[in-house]
Amino acid sequence: MKSYAELRDMAAARKGAAELEAALPGPPDRRLADQSDDRLLSQFTKSVFQAGFNWQVIENKWDGFEAAFHGFDIGRNALMSDDDLDRHLQNTAIVRNATKILTVRDNAVFLSELAAEHGTAAACLGNWPNTDTVGLFDLLKTKGSRLGGVTGQYALRTLGYDNFILSKSVVSALNMAGVIDGAATSKSALKKVQAAFNTWTDESGESLTRISRVLAMSVPD
Repeated sequence: MKSYAELRDMAAARKGAAELEAALPGPPDRRLADQSDDRLLSQFTKSVFQAGFNWQVIENKWDGFEAAFHGFDIGRNALMSDDDLDRHLQNTAIVRNATKILTVRDNAVFLSELAAEHGTAAACLGNWPNTDTVGLFDLLKTKGSRLGGVTGQYALRTLGYDNFILSKSVVSALNMAGVIDGAATSKSALKKVQAAFNTWTDESGESLTRISRVLAMSVPD
């Protein structure tokens, strides 16, 4: 397996050392664990609606989403009724996709269950050990609604969790680095991915977010 130093040198050779450093993110301006649970439901919903859709359209309508879903209060949305769904489907202030609208209810239930067990869902997800990031990805995939793959991964990072994102570029870099051979979807492949990131973190002291970005820039776009 290639070292992190080798991967960073490859990224610097492609982008230029100064350009690479400028492209790497600094510390997040917030922590997931410090968020209120309604903000988690809000971001999960935004990420779900943006998946496969024009992101700017969702952004432009977001005030309408916040109003329609009661500020994404998890208790209120966990009780979404058929009448509520009918009202949402007639609300032109949001994107009227029934399947995605129902994820608001399902993810509100998911977050409510975490909150009941851990005090807040944010505390559970935000304090999840980075050394088992793939375990957190699996929780979102299996217990959440439409939060598998990069949808949940981007949502976590936006909320302030330090995680890698298994984008096409990162997966390509993981193959190039000798970590996996093929897709990063099986449990065995994900175990190898986690072990590699843990090794690179120990080697460099860098965050998973920065290491993930270096990997993405170490291979052709």
